[in-house]
Amino acid sequence: MDVITGLIAFVFYMISAVGLLLRFRGRHPYFSRAPIYRLLLPGFVAVILHGVILYRHIFTGNGMEFGFFDASSAVALVISLLVLLLSISRRTEILAIVILPISAITLVLQNLIPSRTMLPYDAPEGLKIHVLVSIVAYSLLGLAACLSIVLSIQNRMLHNHRPGGWLTRIPPLQVMEKLLFDFIAAGFIGLSIALVSGFVFLEDMLAQHLVHKTVLSIIAWLVFANLLIGRFSFGWRGRIAIRWTLIGFISLMLAYFGSKFVLEFIL
Repeated sequence: MDVITGLIAFVFYMISAVGLLLRFRGRHPYFSRAPIYRLLLPGFVAVILHGVILYRHIFTGNGMEFGFFDASSAVALVISLLVLLLSISRRTEILAIVILPISAITLVLQNLIPSRTMLPYDAPEGLKIHVLVSIVAYSLLGLAACLSIVLSIQNRMLHNHRPGGWLTRIPPLQVMEKLLFDFIAAGFIGLSIALVSGFVFLEDMLAQHLVHKTVLSIIAWLVFANLLIGRFSFGWRGRIAIRWTLIGFISLMLAYFGSKFVLEFIL
Protein backbone atom coordinates (compact mmCIF):
# COMPACT_ATOMS: atom_id res chain seq x y z
CA MET A 1 0.00 0.00 0.00
CA ASP A 2 2.75 2.46 0.96
CA VAL A 3 4.63 1.63 -2.26
CA ILE A 4 1.63 2.61 -4.40
CA THR A 5 0.94 5.74 -2.32
CA GLY A 6 4.61 6.67 -2.53
CA LEU A 7 4.60 6.26 -6.30
CA ILE A 8 1.53 8.49 -6.59
CA ALA A 9 3.16 11.10 -4.34
CA PHE A 10 6.35 10.94 -6.45
CA VAL A 11 4.36 11.52 -9.65
CA PHE A 12 2.44 14.45 -8.16
CA TYR A 13 5.68 16.03 -6.89
CA MET A 14 7.16 15.84 -10.39
CA ILE A 15 3.98 17.08 -12.10
CA SER A 16 3.98 20.17 -9.90
CA ALA A 17 7.71 20.77 -10.38
CA VAL A 18 7.54 20.42 -14.18
CA GLY A 19 4.47 22.65 -14.40
CA LEU A 20 6.15 25.34 -12.30
CA LEU A 21 9.31 25.05 -14.40
CA LEU A 22 7.37 25.60 -17.61
CA ARG A 23 5.59 28.55 -16.03
CA PHE A 24 8.89 29.99 -14.78
CA ARG A 25 10.51 29.75 -18.20
CA GLY A 26 7.47 31.42 -19.77
CA ARG A 27 7.68 29.48 -23.02
CA HIS A 28 4.40 27.58 -22.82
CA PRO A 29 1.18 29.65 -23.17
CA TYR A 30 -0.96 27.37 -21.01
CA PHE A 31 1.43 27.21 -18.06
CA SER A 32 2.34 30.90 -18.35
CA ARG A 33 -1.32 31.95 -18.02
CA ALA A 34 -2.47 29.22 -15.63
CA PRO A 35 -3.31 30.37 -12.08
CA ILE A 36 -0.49 29.53 -9.71
CA TYR A 37 -2.73 27.52 -7.39
CA ARG A 38 -3.51 25.11 -10.24
CA LEU A 39 0.18 24.27 -10.60
CA LEU A 40 0.76 24.10 -6.85
CA LEU A 41 -2.21 21.79 -6.23
CA PRO A 42 -0.38 18.57 -7.29
CA GLY A 43 2.43 19.56 -4.93
CA PHE A 44 0.01 19.91 -2.01
CA VAL A 45 -1.49 16.50 -2.85
CA ALA A 46 2.02 15.03 -2.88
CA VAL A 47 2.81 16.62 0.50
CA ILE A 48 -0.35 15.14 2.04
CA LEU A 49 0.44 11.67 0.71
CA HIS A 50 4.07 12.07 1.78
CA GLY A 51 2.92 12.96 5.29
CA VAL A 52 0.66 9.90 5.48
CA ILE A 53 3.50 7.60 4.39
CA LEU A 54 5.96 9.24 6.77
CA TYR A 55 3.58 8.89 9.71
CA ARG A 56 2.91 5.22 8.99
CA HIS A 57 6.61 4.55 8.48
CA ILE A 58 7.84 6.29 11.62
CA PHE A 59 5.16 5.23 14.13
CA THR A 60 5.49 1.46 14.42
CA GLY A 61 4.39 -1.06 17.03
CA ASN A 62 7.84 -1.03 18.65
CA GLY A 63 8.39 2.71 18.78
CA MET A 64 9.36 5.60 16.51
CA GLU A 65 11.70 4.74 13.64
CA PHE A 66 13.73 7.85 12.95
CA GLY A 67 16.82 6.98 10.98
CA PHE A 68 18.87 9.06 8.57
CA PHE A 69 16.49 8.78 5.62
CA ASP A 70 13.42 9.17 7.82
CA ALA A 71 14.78 12.47 9.13
CA SER A 72 15.76 13.58 5.62
CA SER A 73 12.27 12.78 4.37
CA ALA A 74 10.67 14.67 7.27
CA VAL A 75 12.78 17.79 6.70
CA ALA A 76 12.11 17.68 2.96
CA LEU A 77 8.38 17.34 3.65
CA VAL A 78 8.25 20.40 5.93
CA ILE A 79 10.37 22.50 3.55
CA SER A 80 8.15 21.50 0.61
CA LEU A 81 5.02 22.52 2.50
CA LEU A 82 6.57 25.88 3.44
CA VAL A 83 7.70 26.54 -0.13
CA LEU A 84 4.30 25.68 -1.58
CA LEU A 85 2.55 27.99 0.88
CA LEU A 86 5.11 30.71 0.17
CA SER A 87 4.68 30.34 -3.60
CA ILE A 88 0.98 31.17 -3.41
CA SER A 89 1.65 34.87 -2.84
CA ARG A 90 5.41 35.44 -2.99
CA ARG A 91 6.45 34.17 -6.45
CA THR A 92 9.02 31.77 -5.07
CA GLU A 93 8.35 29.02 -7.61
CA ILE A 94 12.07 28.77 -8.30
CA LEU A 95 12.51 27.16 -4.87
CA ALA A 96 9.64 24.72 -5.44
CA ILE A 97 11.13 23.68 -8.79
CA VAL A 98 14.25 22.48 -7.00
CA ILE A 99 12.86 21.31 -3.65
CA LEU A 100 9.84 19.26 -4.81
CA PRO A 101 11.95 16.74 -6.79
CA ILE A 102 14.32 16.47 -3.81
CA SER A 103 11.35 15.62 -1.59
CA ALA A 104 10.28 12.97 -4.09
CA ILE A 105 13.76 11.42 -3.96
CA THR A 106 13.88 11.39 -0.15
CA LEU A 107 10.49 9.67 -0.13
CA VAL A 108 11.83 6.92 -2.38
CA LEU A 109 15.00 6.46 -0.32
CA GLN A 110 13.01 6.32 2.91
CA ASN A 111 10.96 3.42 1.55
CA LEU A 112 13.91 1.59 0.00
CA ILE A 113 16.43 1.79 2.86
CA PRO A 114 15.37 0.44 6.28
CA SER A 115 15.72 2.63 9.37
CA ARG A 116 18.45 1.85 11.92
CA THR A 117 17.33 4.17 14.70
CA MET A 118 14.43 3.44 17.03
CA LEU A 119 12.97 5.74 19.67
CA PRO A 120 10.96 3.59 22.13
CA TYR A 121 7.38 4.57 22.92
CA ASP A 122 8.27 4.79 26.61
CA ALA A 123 10.89 7.47 25.88
CA PRO A 124 10.30 10.75 27.74
CA GLU A 125 7.76 13.03 26.09
CA GLY A 126 10.29 15.84 26.23
CA LEU A 127 12.69 13.81 24.08
CA LYS A 128 9.99 13.30 21.46
CA ILE A 129 9.26 17.03 21.52
CA HIS A 130 13.00 17.67 21.11
CA VAL A 131 13.05 15.53 17.95
CA LEU A 132 9.99 17.19 16.43
CA VAL A 133 11.14 20.74 17.25
CA SER A 134 14.56 19.92 15.79
CA ILE A 135 12.97 18.83 12.51
CA VAL A 136 10.96 22.06 12.28
CA ALA A 137 14.01 24.19 13.15
CA TYR A 138 16.21 22.43 10.59
CA SER A 139 13.48 22.84 7.97
CA LEU A 140 13.10 26.58 8.59
CA LEU A 141 16.85 27.15 8.51
CA GLY A 142 17.18 24.87 5.50
CA LEU A 143 14.66 26.99 3.63
CA ALA A 144 16.61 30.08 4.74
CA ALA A 145 19.74 28.52 3.20
CA CYS A 146 17.86 27.92 -0.08
CA LEU A 147 16.66 31.54 -0.05
CA SER A 148 20.22 32.74 0.57
CA ILE A 149 21.46 30.87 -2.52
CA VAL A 150 18.76 32.46 -4.70
CA LEU A 151 19.54 35.81 -3.08
CA SER A 152 23.23 35.37 -3.88
CA ILE A 153 22.50 34.76 -7.56
CA GLN A 154 20.01 37.63 -7.62
CA ASN A 155 22.51 39.96 -5.95
CA ARG A 156 25.29 39.01 -8.36
CA MET A 157 23.13 39.52 -11.45
CA LEU A 158 21.97 42.94 -10.23
CA HIS A 159 25.56 44.02 -9.53
CA ASN A 160 26.52 42.86 -13.04
CA HIS A 161 23.70 45.02 -14.45
CA ARG A 162 21.67 42.06 -15.70
CA PRO A 163 18.23 42.84 -14.24
CA GLY A 164 16.16 40.99 -16.85
CA GLY A 165 15.47 37.30 -17.40
CA TRP A 166 14.27 35.18 -14.50
CA LEU A 167 14.92 38.02 -12.03
CA THR A 168 11.61 39.52 -13.13
CA ARG A 169 9.84 36.32 -12.00
CA ILE A 170 10.96 36.34 -8.36
CA PRO A 171 10.32 38.86 -5.55
CA PRO A 172 12.49 42.01 -5.38
CA LEU A 173 15.78 41.88 -3.47
CA GLN A 174 14.38 43.65 -0.39
CA VAL A 175 11.46 41.21 -0.16
CA MET A 176 13.80 38.22 -0.49
CA GLU A 177 16.02 39.59 2.28
CA LYS A 178 13.05 40.08 4.57
CA LEU A 179 11.88 36.52 3.89
CA LEU A 180 15.39 35.26 4.60
CA PHE A 181 15.59 36.89 8.02
CA ASP A 182 12.01 35.96 8.90
CA PHE A 183 12.87 32.30 8.40
CA ILE A 184 16.21 32.67 10.18
CA ALA A 185 14.51 34.24 13.20
CA ALA A 186 11.83 31.53 13.34
CA GLY A 187 14.42 28.78 12.85
CA PHE A 188 16.68 30.30 15.51
CA ILE A 189 13.85 30.18 18.05
CA GLY A 190 13.20 26.54 17.16
CA LEU A 191 16.90 25.71 17.35
CA SER A 192 17.14 27.35 20.78
CA ILE A 193 14.25 25.23 22.06
CA ALA A 194 15.79 22.11 20.53
CA LEU A 195 19.16 22.76 22.19
CA VAL A 196 17.64 23.44 25.61
CA SER A 197 15.43 20.34 25.46
CA GLY A 198 18.38 18.29 24.21
CA PHE A 199 20.50 19.25 27.21
CA VAL A 200 17.63 18.45 29.57
CA PHE A 201 17.25 14.91 28.24
CA LEU A 202 20.92 14.25 27.47
CA GLU A 203 22.01 11.63 30.00
CA ASP A 204 25.54 10.78 28.88
CA MET A 205 26.89 12.82 26.00
CA LEU A 206 30.09 10.75 25.66
CA ALA A 207 28.37 7.36 25.79
CA GLN A 208 25.78 8.44 23.21
CA HIS A 209 28.45 9.75 20.78
CA LEU A 210 26.83 13.19 20.79
CA VAL A 211 29.82 15.43 21.53
CA HIS A 212 30.41 16.50 17.93
CA LYS A 213 26.67 16.91 17.33
CA THR A 214 26.31 19.13 20.39
CA VAL A 215 29.39 21.21 19.57
CA LEU A 216 28.38 21.77 15.94
CA SER A 217 24.81 22.62 16.96
CA ILE A 218 26.10 25.22 19.43
CA ILE A 219 28.37 26.66 16.73
CA ALA A 220 25.38 26.92 14.38
CA TRP A 221 23.35 28.60 17.14
CA LEU A 222 26.14 31.14 17.72
CA VAL A 223 26.42 31.82 13.99
CA PHE A 224 22.70 32.53 13.61
CA ALA A 225 22.65 34.57 16.84
CA ASN A 226 25.55 36.66 15.52
CA LEU A 227 23.76 37.08 12.19
CA LEU A 228 20.53 38.28 13.80
CA ILE A 229 22.41 40.69 16.07
CA GLY A 230 24.30 42.01 13.07
CA ARG A 231 21.09 42.43 11.12
CA PHE A 232 19.15 44.34 13.76
CA SER A 233 22.10 46.29 15.20
CA PHE A 234 24.23 47.04 12.15
CA GLY A 235 21.89 46.40 9.24
CA TRP A 236 23.79 43.42 7.82
CA ARG A 237 22.52 42.30 4.45
CA GLY A 238 23.71 41.09 1.07
CA ARG A 239 26.86 38.99 0.94
CA ILE A 240 27.48 39.11 4.69
CA ALA A 241 24.02 37.73 5.43
CA ILE A 242 24.31 35.08 2.73
CA ARG A 243 27.75 33.94 3.92
CA TRP A 244 26.76 33.62 7.58
CA THR A 245 23.49 31.88 6.70
CA LEU A 246 25.28 29.19 4.68
CA ILE A 247 27.98 28.74 7.34
CA GLY A 248 25.34 28.26 10.03
CA PHE A 249 23.30 25.86 7.92
CA ILE A 250 26.33 23.75 6.98
CA SER A 251 27.30 23.49 10.66
CA LEU A 252 23.76 22.47 11.54
CA MET A 253 23.53 19.84 8.82
CA LEU A 254 26.89 18.38 9.82
CA ALA A 255 25.66 18.29 13.41
CA TYR A 256 22.44 16.43 12.72
CA PHE A 257 22.68 14.54 9.45
CA GLY A 258 26.44 14.10 9.58
CA SER A 259 26.25 12.51 13.03
CA LYS A 260 23.28 10.31 12.05
CA PHE A 261 25.07 9.10 8.93
CA VAL A 262 28.25 8.24 10.84
CA LEU A 263 26.40 6.49 13.65
CA GLU A 264 24.08 4.50 11.37
CA PHE A 265 26.28 3.62 8.40
CA ILE A 266 29.91 3.83 9.57
CA LEU A 267 30.14 2.97 13.26
